[in-house]
Amino acid sequence: MISPLSGAAAIVGIGATEFSKNSGRSELQLACEAVVAALADAGIDPAEVDGLSTYTAETNGEVLVARNTGIGELKFFSRIGYGGGAACATVQQAAMAVATGIADVVVCYRAFNERSGVRYGLGQHDRPMDSTADRAAYAWLTPQGLSTPAQWVAMFARRYMHQYGATSEDFGRVAVVARKHAADNPAAWFYGRPITLEDHQSSRWIAEPLHLLDCCQETDGGQALVIVSAERARDLAHKPAFVAGAAQGSGKDQHMMSSYYRPDITGIPEMGLVARQLYGQSGLRPEDISAAILYDHFTPLVLPQLEELGFCKPGEAKDFIREGNLEVGGRLPANTHGGQIGEAYLHGVNGIAEAVRLIRGTSTTQPDDMRNVLVTAGTAVPTSGLILSSED
Repeated sequence: MISPLSGAAAIVGIGATEFSKNSGRSELQLACEAVVAALADAGIDPAEVDGLSTYTAETNGEVLVARNTGIGELKFFSRIGYGGGAACATVQQAAMAVATGIADVVVCYRAFNERSGVRYGLGQHDRPMDSTADRAAYAWLTPQGLSTPAQWVAMFARRYMHQYGATSEDFGRVAVVARKHAADNPAAWFYGRPITLEDHQSSRWIAEPLHLLDCCQETDGGQALVIVSAERARDLAHKPAFVAGAAQGSGKDQHMMSSYYRPDITGIPEMGLVARQLYGQSGLRPEDISAAILYDHFTPLVLPQLEELGFCKPGEAKDFIREGNLEVGGRLPANTHGGQIGEAYLHGVNGIAEAVRLIRGTSTTQPDDMRNVLVTAGTAVPTSGLILSSED
């Protein structure tokens, strides 16, 4: 049974700052620039916005963003936890608010100086201890030398390689495709700079089996999205990207990037939960998906995503990728903007913006006949996903 949420709301505006390694301005300014740009893209006055949705990791308070962008009264504001796992859930919250009449115009935003400011890639080892349960959980890992995201993911990658025969070259093919697409995207940090598989293999180790080119960037920048009802969306300037499905998922025995205690650590069960909801809500199936924006903070976790989302069976993602299916013209064009490896690391919001461009037909690497685009949020954490469609 198709969900009442499916097709009830749409993304009608996207806006971003430039993506850099040193923005030279505050995170609040980045957020406000992105919000104003997204509203201008939608053709909606800031005074009409009555809802905001963002991440618990966001440093820019809703009232500060509202005051500095011309937004007035807010009837709805929501924050989602678990870092990049929140990306698609911010849109889910916005769509639910619009569909139920709680708000009329909701803006999702994420902005940070992740390169020139606090660098997530440095992990936990130099952060002060406190008494929170989350920090206590990390305390079990840090003494064992597992203190950074790359080190946590390396554990999963090594087990996946052992169980399914995947190789470092298979991970490298994900990076090569992302950089190929980024090379055609003027907004991407790696615009005009594709790589070869040999480049990937010769890049330095970060946490074996992860090379440098298996890892996403650290980016300064901001991105925002505007969500309204399907009815209003049809009257605006751009082709709407209707929210056909929107879901969150946290798996059994879930940890924050370190779910090592499950019987099998080669899959991403929380992404499987998201997939089942997306297909159930929308009435669509994997064969109906035209393209995918897969959260690629680290290349090894792209492979089990393909499997959990139903595009291939467990252990078969390496073959799916080797056959060129992630390329434009392949079965599932993926990360056509360059992903977080090639364009920017904005905790996944820039990937949602790319899905909107694919629906509009304006991607810099535009495949033909984009009807349904699946987007995933951060992996190895409680996560979320979307299906955006050209028709409600």
